[in-house]
Amino acid sequence: QTARFRPYDNIAEAFGDYARLLKSDPRYRAALSAGTDFAEFAKRLQAGGYATDPEYAGKIGAILQSPALRNVLNGTAALAAAVKL
Repeated sequence: QTARFRPYDNIAEAFGDYARLLKSDPRYRAALSAGTDFAEFAKRLQAGGYATDPEYAGKIGAILQSPALRNVLNGTAALAAAVKL
């Protein structure tokens, strides 16, 4: 499927639009009720029709389990702890 991407002036504007979409479309209600289970959130987004890629939720799950993401999160936590000094 071919779709146009919306241009945004900054990341805050992009995330605001994303949040409005998820909150306003009843197809994504189940995803919003996934709490902090991000893999389940991705599965429910896909079930609601968010992604055209049939492997969307699996790909998100693989990223969530990746050592690279863990390294980034650990580095961010260490940076936050150092800034509090």
